[in-house]
Amino acid sequence: MIEIEIGEHVKILVASTPIDFRRGINGLVALVAQALKMDPYCGSIFVFRSKRRDRLKLIAWDGSGMILVTKWLEAGSFAWPPARDGVVHLTGPQMAMLLAGHEWTTALGPAIKDRQKRGKSANLLGF
Repeated sequence: MIEIEIGEHVKILVASTPIDFRRGINGLVALVAQALKMDPYCGSIFVFRSKRRDRLKLIAWDGSGMILVTKWLEAGSFAWPPARDGVVHLTGPQMAMLLAGHEWTTALGPAIKDRQKRGKSANLLGF
């Protein structure tokens, strides 16, 4: 068994709209580059879901090659942001909850100070 630890500085980006789940690793790399206008080789983790929300795929570049992970739930569905264009950023604990099939939106990131609001706290995800 291999245990994967996600460093605190690794960006985790979740595509908010479903993909054609027949896409393989090359198709997902192209999707990141063309549709999301991002570099798939930057070291970030990119997460995608199926239309039924019971399966997900993620890709990540580890410095020596591209990694493709697929997971499907035997029952239920993954908690997902509302379907709209763009990406959602997750923290490591939120990613662990997503992969476990739990409601990850309840695991909010740390409060940060918003420069515009001068000292008022705001969450990174906007919740």
